[in-house]
Amino acid sequence: MSPEGLAFIVFSAGMLVLMGLGMNMALALVLTGAGMAWVLGFWDTQLLAQNLVAGVDSFPLLAVPFFILAGELMNSGGISRRIIAMAQAWVGHIRGGLGFVAIGAAVLMASMSGSALADTAALATILLPMMKKEGYPLATSAGLLASGGIIAPIIPPSMPFVIYGVTTNTSISALFLSGIVPGLIMGAGLLITWKLLLRRIDLPSGEPLPMRDRLRATAKAFWALLMPLIIIGGMKSGVFTPTEAAVVAAFYALVISLFVHREMKWLEIGPVLVRAAKTTSIVMFLCAGAQVASYMITLADLPAVLTGWLGPLVHSPRLLMAVMMVVLVLIGTALDLTPTILIFGPVMLPIAVKAGIDPVYFGLMFVLNGAIGLITPPVGTVLNVVAGVGRLSLHQVIKGVNPFLLVYTLILALFVVFPQLVIAPVAWMR
Repeated sequence: MSPEGLAFIVFSAGMLVLMGLGMNMALALVLTGAGMAWVLGFWDTQLLAQNLVAGVDSFPLLAVPFFILAGELMNSGGISRRIIAMAQAWVGHIRGGLGFVAIGAAVLMASMSGSALADTAALATILLPMMKKEGYPLATSAGLLASGGIIAPIIPPSMPFVIYGVTTNTSISALFLSGIVPGLIMGAGLLITWKLLLRRIDLPSGEPLPMRDRLRATAKAFWALLMPLIIIGGMKSGVFTPTEAAVVAAFYALVISLFVHREMKWLEIGPVLVRAAKTTSIVMFLCAGAQVASYMITLADLPAVLTGWLGPLVHSPRLLMAVMMVVLVLIGTALDLTPTILIFGPVMLPIAVKAGIDPVYFGLMFVLNGAIGLITPPVGTVLNVVAGVGRLSLHQVIKGVNPFLLVYTLILALFVVFPQLVIAPVAWMR
């Protein structure tokens, strides 16, 4: 067997075995990369160290820690709670209103933090106890909250778009713009699905709040609603780059939490920074480990092997997209979104570009597919977050998320058949 074929076996088998043993994903990537280096005859500890450093030595990646920090500040400073309170004031009285509140809040919060885990944790912590108290079916409610949380990687600002853009050298600003319409379509899909599910759920309706109370709740959320306008508007007008937008978002959230809402004390900044640093270290270690594996994958010329497999489909872009989406769906059942981007993004994008597929469109589809993987068993990181917060079994959450997972899959198929739903709005906004 050729060294390249042996390297492929080392990578695929090594990842499966190490993941099965429950090893940290970043460490598994480093070890499989080191194994490939040994097989290919490139074993050099200095080379491994250089690639580890190169994986995080990127200015655009600075956006990641600041967006993570912005999300932590939003949750600690009352910004997330005010958004949910505003949504509840307007639609909370409708039959099944807390479900509509969850969807509206998920879309609004997605335009601020860009983190599926942070948004899902905030939504589940606040809304799941309320839903339980009002007699909502817990499995369906948990499934809705998990499904709403994964809108965050699609609507800008999005951390996965930053990572994808850095990894594949794709315009991050264009990726941000590409997520607006699909994110809203995802929200609309959740609304329709929740409305259909309500037909077989016996829930009471309440009395609408007076207009004065609704306006008061909206006024309290004013500074929170201003945040996405500042971020998106600043990037669209060229005032700051996506990386600088992350810094602006974190600083804005800090100022609002400390001086406007005054729900966060100075002594609480330390714990917030520690939580953000822990999450950042996980993401950055993944980026570093993936760089080692990606470098060895390139040396083994595995992209050419994949190109040979998919080569006959190059002349049929839609069929090629459909096949790659199916492959990514299968990958998403085992891998989290970030390692999927880091490992397979640089491999698949050249094939898509060769077939004439728009790179920004492909990036949106890639991240959307990976986001859906966050609620796809057996791994389903977001499912585990909701199960942990709500103290539910993972089986309950999986059962509740299935209707929403089906809708998201149909939306993904819709974008494959009609790529202009993504490409046309980006061209118009640019």
